[in-house]
Amino acid sequence: MARLTFFIATVVFVCGCAHVMSEDILQKVNTEVTFAELQKAPQAYREKVVLLGGVIVKTVNKNTGTLLEVYQTEINRRGKPIKLDRSGGRFLAHWKGFLDSEIYQKGRKVTIVGVVKGEEMIRLGEIDYRCPYLVVKDIHLWEKEQPQKYMPYPYYPWYLWWYPWHPYHPVYRRYDS
Repeated sequence: MARLTFFIATVVFVCGCAHVMSEDILQKVNTEVTFAELQKAPQAYREKVVLLGGVIVKTVNKNTGTLLEVYQTEINRRGKPIKLDRSGGRFLAHWKGFLDSEIYQKGRKVTIVGVVKGEEMIRLGEIDYRCPYLVVKDIHLWEKEQPQKYMPYPYYPWYLWWYPWHPYHPVYRRYDS
């Protein structure tokens, strides 16, 4: 019985920590290429498969597919973008199909496996910005994280005995009111 419990716990743990991209795709990724290196010389990594994560800045639908402008962030071992207030720069990712701009909208987290095709110049305010250009092989859009709407008051057990009709008795009150 103990072995069965250990086996089930191990399977749940391993599955819970699995990467969002498929194993086939991940085997093709060149893990030695960092975003900093890619940003400096995108042409040197042409046709290399890279794994990048970040936050969508802009989605543009074109006749040839959908172009995502993404600011790069660090990713955790599952591939989820983390530390959103730090970025190495931006990159462009081209999906050869239609991605709805209402779903793939500004502020959504994405993880992308793509083939480096070179670099593109984009306009950021008054400057021309050079960024890596990828053709997407696989993409994962992360679910929106909803802010908590309710904040529980601290639970003090003596309220139950001493003053159960107190307005802050262990009930939930709206956080935004």
